[in-house]
Amino acid sequence: MTYILSFIIAFGVAAIAGQLLIPLLHRLKAGQAIRTDGPTWHMSKQGTPTMGGIMFIIAIGAACLMAGWEQIQAGNYKHLYVFLFALVFGVIGMVDDFQKLRHHANEGLTAAQKFLLQLAAAIAFTVLMRGEGYLTPNLFVPFLNAAIPLPWVVYMVFAAFVMVGTVNAVNLTDGIDGLATGVTIPVALFYMAASAWFGRNDLAILSAAVTGGLAAFLIYNFHPAKVFMGDTGSLFLGGMVCGLAFALDIPLVIPIIGLVYVAEVLSDIIQVAYFKKTHGKRFFRMAPLHHHLEMGGWSETKLFCVFSGITLVLCALGFLGVMDRYPM
Repeated sequence: MTYILSFIIAFGVAAIAGQLLIPLLHRLKAGQAIRTDGPTWHMSKQGTPTMGGIMFIIAIGAACLMAGWEQIQAGNYKHLYVFLFALVFGVIGMVDDFQKLRHHANEGLTAAQKFLLQLAAAIAFTVLMRGEGYLTPNLFVPFLNAAIPLPWVVYMVFAAFVMVGTVNAVNLTDGIDGLATGVTIPVALFYMAASAWFGRNDLAILSAAVTGGLAAFLIYNFHPAKVFMGDTGSLFLGGMVCGLAFALDIPLVIPIIGLVYVAEVLSDIIQVAYFKKTHGKRFFRMAPLHHHLEMGGWSETKLFCVFSGITLVLCALGFLGVMDRYPM
């Protein structure tokens, strides 16, 4: 099956790329700067190579071309559109990572710069997918098997909001060893299962590639991490998570399968709002949520297992919610 081939190619390429990339990042002194306001025990991670997301981005791209060649020859480019959409976010993340390394700090591009670049990518992708006939302005509601029709302008605003929000939520989740990787693997499996169920083989190939690339990356990213994915990887994954949802025309499934991402970003918003409202008090011990739980005694391994396990259950639930999206 092409899905299995895609998984194997991505896993193999990412695993080999890790053996080559990590020593190179060490030689380039591409070490992560750790936030001084984060957990004190994270300072031991100072200098761990970052931008490791490059290895699974290359692997996913290779699998898309090789396992998806038959789809490309047949004139089906949807999986390439989604990959390129995610790649744009990966490039934004790479620029951000480069700026951090250049200035030896944990701050790269400004929030405004990142927002505008992400917004432009989201709008361009929505326009492209609409022009290719892959999108409808009808929001499918999981479990209800019903659709809410929207004017295209409203749908465009909704899509941009969801895409930018999702990308940054995945980015926030990448705060401890292996967490974003472990949470996104079940999400990729969900997309592979849903794509295959709907007969969207090209997107199933892409999703299988994401699963394989991340599985190999986890070899290097599991605690204690030998490499971090950086914004290069986390923004790419955020683009992939929302890009696949929109390509399948099921964007409202994101809060279900991505509840961990949602919880992470909401905890950050609540913390900031509460801090300002109370003039200095904190709602959580530390935000986002994984740091709150760390401060409460959870180990990084426990966080990885619990958050990934919860996501796996939610993905199974999400599949039941969308399996009737298209007539069989």
